[in-house]
Amino acid sequence: MPNETFLLLPVILSGGAGTRLWPLSRELYPKQLLALTGERTMLQETALRLTGLQTGGAVVVCNEAHRFLVAEQLRQLKIDPLAILLEPFGRNTAPAIALAALAATVESGGADPVLLVLPADHVIRDVPAFQKAVRAALPAAQAGKLVTFGIVPKAPETGYGYIQRGAQDGATYRITQFVEKPDLEKAQGFLASGDHYWNSGMFMFRARRYLEELKRFAPAIASACSAALEAAKADLDFTRIDPKTFEACPSDSIDYAVMEKTADAVVVPLDAGWSDVGSWSSLHEASDADSQGNVTRGDVLVEDSAGSYLYSESRLVAAVGLKDHVVVETKDAVLVAPKARVQDVKKLVARLKDLGRYEHSLHREVFRPWGSYDSIANGPRFQVKTLSVKPGAEMSLQMHHHRAEHWIVVSGTARITRGDEVFLLEENQSTYIPIGTRHRIENPGKIPLHMIEVQSGSYLGEDDIVRFEDKYGRTK
Repeated sequence: MPNETFLLLPVILSGGAGTRLWPLSRELYPKQLLALTGERTMLQETALRLTGLQTGGAVVVCNEAHRFLVAEQLRQLKIDPLAILLEPFGRNTAPAIALAALAATVESGGADPVLLVLPADHVIRDVPAFQKAVRAALPAAQAGKLVTFGIVPKAPETGYGYIQRGAQDGATYRITQFVEKPDLEKAQGFLASGDHYWNSGMFMFRARRYLEELKRFAPAIASACSAALEAAKADLDFTRIDPKTFEACPSDSIDYAVMEKTADAVVVPLDAGWSDVGSWSSLHEASDADSQGNVTRGDVLVEDSAGSYLYSESRLVAAVGLKDHVVVETKDAVLVAPKARVQDVKKLVARLKDLGRYEHSLHREVFRPWGSYDSIANGPRFQVKTLSVKPGAEMSLQMHHHRAEHWIVVSGTARITRGDEVFLLEENQSTYIPIGTRHRIENPGKIPLHMIEVQSGSYLGEDDIVRFEDKYGRTK
């Protein structure tokens, strides 16, 4: 394809919390950042399936709270994105894509690239078929059409919206109508008709063409996004969207805001083993099962069970006599549910949030730009954590008002700042940080640093941190 490197620019939408996949997917570590179907995360798989299309650098739109995880996962693949846009809060897909389209025109030096919009949380098993559909859609997008990809249905699915195709024009079809999620009878009729596709949420169009239609049909969104990006600020490798301006932006999907109203919407059929992994049952279907229909991950022992999804993160999970169930074990929560009821998992997450419990948003192991920590024991006035610090990384220079800390090096080398002192700790060495003392841990070595931290004091919350210096921009 001529000039494809310049013209085709991926937009990866990495928002959302994926609450239906709790307890693995949580607000601050959602499903797109997890390795659910293989060794790589869903975000990484999304980026890798572009290999061979000769695209330009991607524009990634993500939640501000996920910024370091997104950047680190792309860095692991040696992918340098064109831009990472940080939404201060979600406003659905129409504004997210508008921000990306505006940023793409700026970052490409005023050009009008064709955007390939991909959610970061989809499974596509047949990558060659996906790339074939992308190439087939490109001429229509270059000509000013707004292309969506319709998934060839395999079953009368009631959990997806549908697209009805009309007259064919080359590789594309006119869109007759978008259809809301149907009941079973209608879904069976759609499947039998042969002219309905599942709505995938993937798109291709010129950046300026989308902005033109958005301005025409949803001017408030177009105006707010333009103002929010204009007022955005650079922060390390990220672009922070201005929260005060973006707050005024209406929340709407691209389907409602643009695709259902424009006269230039077309659909390209896609049959590539697609799944949006919207629930545990759909993840079961998207995964490789054994002869009894069971999908197992981790340390799992199964006896006389069938059609079940069983996941172990930290200990043995043993199942006897289960049929069509989901069992998911993490370090701090266990989910057990019939596959037919997994859509109700989001109700459990809502209850956890109402109860003020951390499990709706955080895992026990918490990831930070410098590494991670895991709270392995706690009680009145004490907490024990394991710390893992990446090579070359460092924590902020900080202090606590209510707790003291003891640090023990398990492996690696730590450079410690304690008040006015700076010194090294080797394996099996330890130190003590009194309440109110400025301190920092750095890893000057080339291997990960592993430590044990014992906290003691009247209050051990993570909000008892006063940062004085931070290479990751977290000081106020």
